[in-house]
Amino acid sequence: MRSIVFDLDGTLADTSGDLIAAANACFRQMGAGDLLSAQTDAGTALRGARAMLTLGLARMGRVPDPAVLDQYFPILLDAYEAEIDTHTVFYPGALAAIEALKSADFKVAICTNKPEYLARLLLTRMGALDLFGALIGADTLAVRKPDPEPLREAARRAGGDPARCLLVGDTITDHTTARAAGVPSVLVTFGPNGADMAGLEPDALLDDFADLPAAAQRLLI
Repeated sequence: MRSIVFDLDGTLADTSGDLIAAANACFRQMGAGDLLSAQTDAGTALRGARAMLTLGLARMGRVPDPAVLDQYFPILLDAYEAEIDTHTVFYPGALAAIEALKSADFKVAICTNKPEYLARLLLTRMGALDLFGALIGADTLAVRKPDPEPLREAARRAGGDPARCLLVGDTITDHTTARAAGVPSVLVTFGPNGADMAGLEPDALLDDFADLPAAAQRLLI
């Protein structure tokens, strides 16, 4: 059975606003105020908590001490969990594309480097968890992307064949994961890193979710 495995942050949903708000809560605790902006720092937000903390510390003129990152990492996650769906939205057409894929007998799953409990909470709050046959997070297995095993396991748990899946993502990590698994990658161009995706030479670029079902049919014969 063919399956489509999606990254979450920056691919299915724009989560940058809530991630940045959580990071700014940490900077306020440090006495620095809000240091990141969703308008300019969305790309950093989608690289994760430590990337945001590192950028904020640099803007404070501080060396990103690993001990400080370790101290504030759980604080950031707690702040994010408390306001996980305040600003987050699905990208236009994402949910309709998922429904179209399922109607065409594709299995669908998520493979994200977000902690599983946060990914599950977000999708539940947004009413979309039941659309997916499986959810693999950063801590579901002993390894995470770009190791190929989370991708393969997402396909398996959704009821698909890991050799007949493709990964839809928005970063070099997603591209590398698909390559390591020996399956196609489709990279979206509408996220914060969209302008960089063509240079990675994925199997397909996705400008609009409406085009995904046709691309899936072409890439997974």
